[in-house]
Amino acid sequence: MTNMKTTRTIAEALDMWVSRGGAMALAMGLTIASCGSAEAGGTDQADASKFIRVINVEVAEIRAETFVEEIRLTSVAMANQDVLLEAEESGVIRTLFVDRGDRVSAGEAVAKIDDRLLVTQVAQARAAADLAAQTWERRQRLWEGERVGSELAYLEARYAADQAAAALQGFEERLARTVVRAPFSGILDERHVDVGTMVGPGKTIGRLVDLDPIKVFAGVPERYAMDVRVGASAQMVFEALGPEVFTAPIRYVAAAINPGNRTFAVEVELPNRNGHVKPQMVANMAVTRRQVDDAIVVPQDALVRVEAGYVVFVVSEQGGHSLAEVRPVELGPTRRNLVVVEAGVVPGEQLIVVGQKSVSNGDRINIVGRGDSGR
Repeated sequence: MTNMKTTRTIAEALDMWVSRGGAMALAMGLTIASCGSAEAGGTDQADASKFIRVINVEVAEIRAETFVEEIRLTSVAMANQDVLLEAEESGVIRTLFVDRGDRVSAGEAVAKIDDRLLVTQVAQARAAADLAAQTWERRQRLWEGERVGSELAYLEARYAADQAAAALQGFEERLARTVVRAPFSGILDERHVDVGTMVGPGKTIGRLVDLDPIKVFAGVPERYAMDVRVGASAQMVFEALGPEVFTAPIRYVAAAINPGNRTFAVEVELPNRNGHVKPQMVANMAVTRRQVDDAIVVPQDALVRVEAGYVVFVVSEQGGHSLAEVRPVELGPTRRNLVVVEAGVVPGEQLIVVGQKSVSNGDRINIVGRGDSGR
């Protein structure tokens, strides 16, 4: 009986020890697992902290150059001279000497009006003038040499001769006007009559234009009134004629402002011997406003807009790495896609021109291309 109690006591003690040992083993296992997890987490965090972003960019070297500021205008071409030829006498058109598109010289006949009535009137006036002139000569000789006749008859003969000569001159002038002539050399661009058309004073015969040289007009905003002068260079590109650039000085600057659009007119005269530039063609005109020597010129696309104004990014070498460095800049005049930087960068620095909107100050960069900052 005693042996059985002893055996049961030993068994219970053994079970208790196994239970406590298992608990301890489980606790140790959990502790080791938690330590392993902590170490693994620490390794991942360390790897994450070692990641560095590198951005591909293109750069251009900043250089000083001469910068010409331009005023961009829209202009239109007009003929040097453009007139409507009009009849000055009444009659029927008997002859047309030129047709549309023909070139005529100054004084060349364009059309002929029937002159038969005026021819007879000229002959009559000429006869009257001859008689009056002979009468005056005889009266003058008798009165001044021999004092024959009266002074009144002498004066009447003198004035009659003058009147007859004037009448003859008037009819001859009218006869000459039956021929419509070109007032200047040019091209008969339009013809408004045919042979047999009845015309009178003021009736248009055709349109004569002179296209060499040709004039180009533009309206300049009034804020540039102090910048545009006669003789300033102007460059024009006509869209209809391709990329050819025409350069000529300004020959006229209007003295008054147009109250309708607040601009003043400027005129440029271009040689046009081949006639390629035609009236009413539109051109993009650039007028030189001022020239800046040794200017730092950069593309406007390289600028990044910020709350305080504009910044650019340049390349900075630190610790053997290329980094993006931000620079606030002060801007000057512009031309097309170029702008003058008056402060913030210096010649010789590398300006980021592609990728500048993807970098921040201090970012590591990889230069994949180089260009020219002024182009």
